Amino acid sequence: MKDCRCWDANSSKNYEELFDKLDTNKDGKVDVAELRSGLIAMGIALRTGEAQKIVATGDKNRDGVLDFTEFARYLKEHEKKLWLTFKSLDKNDDGRLDACEIKQSLAELGMDISTEAALKILQSIDIDGTMTVDWNEWKEHFMFKPATDLEEIIRYWKHSSQLDIGDNLVIPDEFTNEEKISGVWWRQLVAGATAGAVSRTGTAPLDRIKVFMQVHSSRSNQISLVGGFKRMLNEGGVTSLWRGNGLNVLKIAPETAIKFMAYEQYKKYLSSEGDKIETAQRFMAGSLAGATAQTSIYPMEVVKTRLTLRSTGQYSGMIDCARSILKREGIKAFYKGYIPNMLGIIPYAGIDLAVYESLKNAWLAHYAKDTANPGVLVLLGCGTISSTCGQLASYPLALVRTRMQAQASLGNLEQPSMRSLIKSIVANEGFFGLYRGILPNFMKVIPAVSISYVVYEYTKSSLGISK
Repeated sequence: MKDCRCWDANSSKNYEELFDKLDTNKDGKVDVAELRSGLIAMGIALRTGEAQKIVATGDKNRDGVLDFTEFARYLKEHEKKLWLTFKSLDKNDDGRLDACEIKQSLAELGMDISTEAALKILQSIDIDGTMTVDWNEWKEHFMFKPATDLEEIIRYWKHSSQLDIGDNLVIPDEFTNEEKISGVWWRQLVAGATAGAVSRTGTAPLDRIKVFMQVHSSRSNQISLVGGFKRMLNEGGVTSLWRGNGLNVLKIAPETAIKFMAYEQYKKYLSSEGDKIETAQRFMAGSLAGATAQTSIYPMEVVKTRLTLRSTGQYSGMIDCARSILKREGIKAFYKGYIPNMLGIIPYAGIDLAVYESLKNAWLAHYAKDTANPGVLVLLGCGTISSTCGQLASYPLALVRTRMQAQASLGNLEQPSMRSLIKSIVANEGFFGLYRGILPNFMKVIPAVSISYVVYEYTKSSLGISK
């Protein structure tokens, strides 16, 4: 197979013939009803909503129907994605897929399945009964499926939540039924939690200087990155740079577990097609799961902020800090800053997911040649950029949350509301006052992502779930 057959000279003619068959009223356009009934008449089974998704994807002028140009463009782009996926799975480059190749491809992505399961996947695509799948069989099976893959291109494009940058607003990880049954899911969660713990510990000094600048820096008290570190070192020595990190690491496990369980439940409620979930539904389920987890562990967030800002000898530990807050400020103090924290989930998770999807699709469209696997560097690059964009959008809310959490510890008797605090910051410090401390926050993204990925892969290998 020297080149992709989807770009031969007959493609345009084949598209025209197919379009004419589907355009039953001969108005030069194909709507959802025509597409559905036409494909069913041709013996192509469609799941609920698949015809709508095909039309929505190809409909560039948003008139609710496909003209021939839109129809042909959709098929050509879709075929290209199918071809790239096929080539990625065809390990020995013989133009045919067998059960071993499917099993190997899944194993490389941490999805160990049995030979019987691989044969079932193969059998569902195999038309001629040879127990291998050639390009034509692959194309015929997936041509009118909105997904271009096995398990959504077998998760090549998955936005991995193991890229922990110390923020708690990411979309939770997803697992296949095979992973859930085999027990791989909990090992991946352990690997992710381990990666997060090491990553947060490695970047804790940057996280502490960020919080320090968020709370103490102002127009009248300018704190530079170097100046802030000097002040912290002079006050408490080198170990003071890790204040609050113990609790930051400790809360990873309960938060991860709650987020995962809540995500699974929200997906069931929001999905209309069993295990299939659209990007918008995934975003909503992820946001709700993040909100549920944050609500559960939020008191730990408040204690972590107070420990991060404490002076030497102020508290003997996290328990002493929690007791002090409860005694002096009451139970409500453990939820100070809760509202801006919840509001921050939507812009962070939404922009993070949208930017990631856009970047990966742009890479596929412009740079993919003979594989649908973008490689580690591309995935890390997409994850780093999307996380940075998400932080940029949600940072003002994060700053307001931190200041509300810290107000009482600064000796302020008056506890301002979120709105009054934002007005005060803008009035006294200008709009960019809402971005105090964002430099160290950006500085920690690349090392945090890199450490997370390396530790995640190493831990997966140690737990026996990597190639």
